Amino acid sequence: MTASKRIYALDTNVLLHDPTALFRFEEHDIFIPMTVLEELDEKKKGGSEVSRNGRQVSRFLNELIERGNGQGIEQGLALVSPQGLNLKRRADVGRLYFQERTGNGQGKADNQILAAVIELRDEHPECAVILVTKDINLRIKAKIYGIHAEDYENDRALDDFALLYTGSTELPEDFWDRHPEVESWSERGRTFYRLERHAGEDWHPNQCLFLPGENAVELRVLALDATHATLVLLDDHSHANHAVWGITARNREQNFALNVLMDPDVDFVTLLGTAGTGKTLLALAAGLAQVMDMQRYREIIMTRATVSVGEDIGFLPGTEEEKMTPWMGALTDNLEVLAHPEEGGSWARAATNDLLASRIKIRSLNFMRGRTFLSRYLIIDEAQNLTSKQMKTLITRAGPGTKIVCLGNVEQIDTPYLTETTSGLTYAIDRFKDWEHSAHITLRRGERSRLADFASEAL
Repeated sequence: MTASKRIYALDTNVLLHDPTALFRFEEHDIFIPMTVLEELDEKKKGGSEVSRNGRQVSRFLNELIERGNGQGIEQGLALVSPQGLNLKRRADVGRLYFQERTGNGQGKADNQILAAVIELRDEHPECAVILVTKDINLRIKAKIYGIHAEDYENDRALDDFALLYTGSTELPEDFWDRHPEVESWSERGRTFYRLERHAGEDWHPNQCLFLPGENAVELRVLALDATHATLVLLDDHSHANHAVWGITARNREQNFALNVLMDPDVDFVTLLGTAGTGKTLLALAAGLAQVMDMQRYREIIMTRATVSVGEDIGFLPGTEEEKMTPWMGALTDNLEVLAHPEEGGSWARAATNDLLASRIKIRSLNFMRGRTFLSRYLIIDEAQNLTSKQMKTLITRAGPGTKIVCLGNVEQIDTPYLTETTSGLTYAIDRFKDWEHSAHITLRRGERSRLADFASEAL
């Protein structure tokens, strides 16, 4: 090991979180304690994402050892990424080292990893030795022992969550004065504008623009090129004439959301917002209008990450749909609003509920691999609890004619080791913002009740 390089000791949770972490430390060396290999061995059984990742790490390690023909493990194995991974190949790659002497094998796994890292640091005083772990408590312990410890941040979408794209922006008051030459036309009942882009107008496709005040106007960016932008005037879904399945927009962001949800040219929509901003209600209303009335999609499929907030409630009986029912309280609550129960008495209410239930399928995330959804309206609820890998697995299920809507609130992440900046939802919003068939809206105002609004501010 050379003095210019750093040595990164990887904890088990880093490899289980991202198996490709082995190849993401550029020219630096990697050290894997024996305890980590033992923990990977314990995790390999099962069909969960963690087990799959554990098996993938073992395959990577085996491939690296076989490539070296079992020779030179003491001198380190060159960390050349496998052909299948679309990672940028480097001329100078680091080397992989294993802990060759096992400790006494007693005590907690964390303490054994720490002991191995301390031993490594003492053997190589000329190198910077860094422990990489997603476990906050292990990072605290490491710092007590004078070991530099870091979180694994390769999959972090942003440095600061406040920088996340919001999907809408306010226009300056003199916007029309700045653009004296605007080409406008009407087509199929919609009004379009084409104007020259000025400095500072670095918009994204499907971004919503609004001008408040007397000459209030709400627009959406339809197309962009180097010099010009094409904008379209938004439908006003706050008016009863433009209600979607009986739902009207109660604020500006909800109107933006309904416009992109109802546009068949937008294949991927992300809605971010705190509790009570109407994410699920808007997505379901738009889905029902397009499945039942317009027959644009065959059915609505709803899924979510099954992470408990409190204690788990154990094994659940029944079919996949019945097992998912406790997680789908949000769906049933919103269907009560959308089924218009006040019209026609209990018979009509029961018939409506049965009809809606026949067109809304509840599916578990665990069985999504290998599936393809054709002409479906797919709602992924609680998407903030998904990792970037799980998000990729889900979005790549989309077949022709399918629309995917991701809903989430990054203030309520229940998955261990995920943060606002590493959540799969944040990752998707950031990666899709420049694609012309995707849209994102951050919903700001809670519309649930005055009690809920006060509670979200005061508590």
